[in-house]
Parts: sequence; C-alpha cells; structure tokens
Amino acid sequence: MAEEMPHLVPVVKGNGYGFRRWNLMPVAGQLSDEIAIGTVYEARDLPQHVKAIVLTPTLTAPPNNIPKNTVLTVGSLHHIVALERHNWRGGVHIKLRSSTHRYGFHHTQIQEALSSIKNAALNIEGFSIHPPLQSDMKSRVKEIAAWLPLLSPDLPVYVSHLDRPAYNGLLKMFPDRQFRIRLGTPLWHGDKTMMQLSADIVDHHPVESGDHAGYRQIPINSPGEIILVGAGTAHGVALLDNGRSPFHYQRQRLNLLEPPHMHTSMLLLARGRPIPPVGEWIDLQQPLTRIQVDLLQWLR
Repeated sequence: MAEEMPHLVPVVKGNGYGFRRWNLMPVAGQLSDEIAIGTVYEARDLPQHVKAIVLTPTLTAPPNNIPKNTVLTVGSLHHIVALERHNWRGGVHIKLRSSTHRYGFHHTQIQEALSSIKNAALNIEGFSIHPPLQSDMKSRVKEIAAWLPLLSPDLPVYVSHLDRPAYNGLLKMFPDRQFRIRLGTPLWHGDKTMMQLSADIVDHHPVESGDHAGYRQIPINSPGEIILVGAGTAHGVALLDNGRSPFHYQRQRLNLLEPPHMHTSMLLLARGRPIPPVGEWIDLQQPLTRIQVDLLQWLR
C-alpha cells in the first residue's frame, strides 16, 4: 500500500496500532520524511531525519525535549493563544473543520486564523483535514475540494481516510495542488490475516463446589479448574462489548471467573473441558488499537 500512495505520511500514534510506537517508528521512517503522531508527548523515538507532525492540538507547554522541527496542529484561536503563551516558535498546521466536527477552523474563520498565526510569529507549514469514516469516498473528496479555493496553493494539504482510487483521483483533479496523505490503520492493519493476538497460561489449579475464588470471592458452583492468564487491564484487555470473555482455546470461548485485573485474568473451566497447559498461548479477541503488548514476535 505504501508504494501506491504518493507523498505518504505514516501515522504512528497511541499504542502503535498494537505494535508499540518504537517498533513502528524505524519502519515508518523508511517510508517518509514525516511521521504523524498523536500528541506532543509522543514526539520521541523518531528517526533523526524525520519530522513529527502532532495531530492533537495542545494547550499545555510542549515538552522541553521535543524536536525543534516538530509541527503542531492548531484548530481554534485558543490553540494559537496557548502556543504564543508558551513561546512556541516552530511550525504549525491549520486544522480545517470537516463534517466530523472535531478540531478545526470553520471556513468563516480562516482569515482570522491566518492573522492570529502571523501575529504569534508561528510558521504555517500546511493545512489539515480529517473527513469522517461514516461516508463514501466521493463525499470525502468533495468535502476536501470545497476547501481548496480558500487555501493558499503554496502550502500542502494533508488529508486522511481516502483509499487509493479516491486519493489518486484527488491528485488528478487538482494537479497544481500539493497533497499528502496520512495513513494509519490501512497501512499497519491492511492484512490482519498475518496477525495473531495471544496470551500465555501462567498457572492453573482445581477448585471444588463451595469454594470461593478471585478478588471478588466469586462462589464456585461446580468442580472446575482456575486458569491464570498473563494478560489483564494493564494490557488493555477488557470484556467484549456483549460482556463475554475475549479468550479462546481450541476454537472454544473460555469463561472468565471475574473481569480481568491488571496483569492477570482468571478463567474458570468446568471439569472435563480441555485445559490449556501451563506455557500454552491462547487466542485473545481484542482491538489491536487498545492493546499494550509485552512481546512482539515476527514469525516466518
């Protein structure tokens, strides 16, 4: 996908889409001279030749060790005032409001934004727009195109949420414009068949009817086996939206004794069911964008 998207800006933010940011940064640095990150606190582990573009505006002072070539985002006059107050003298992107209605200047505010940025002695390095996911590609391109008459053609426009045909169509429609496309989920999760999220069995032991177990002393109603899994809330593991357990073994869901806790989840299996042995890895059903992995293994 990276080769099919000209002027690519990889997005490496949050938990690094399940891979951890510091693992993805060197890979992203081979794809572009710019990397989009989530916040000013994520401007670390960047390859030396790469410029960080911070997607989320900040009202607090950027960390003292933030690279000088970092580009911050402003989406309201409050953001500009905050950067001026904190003596920021680096580059900024002007966020344009889309139908997502997140950060961004309304089209009636652009001239005021440009004047305020000039008065704050900030350097405008581009514009940025973030169309919603719940729309078709034609609508997203139309929304981006509607902004262009208000924007200087000398500055690049950073766009998101476009697939390859839509993005290439935008480039052909406006050959005199500079566009750069930010890619996160489609870039890193383009083929999920290559990924497997697992957790290891740390221990297990039998329990009998009438016993109580767990932090919440759950009553045991029939003989079974307590299974201790080395993954919990500290890793981002939670119940599924329907309240079910996210753990599986041999294509069967494993029931939780109680909700996951910090670094361990406790399962309860009825006696007679197949028990994963200590050291076994079982499947874990969770969104990769929420998970903090302990171990990343590349299998050949």
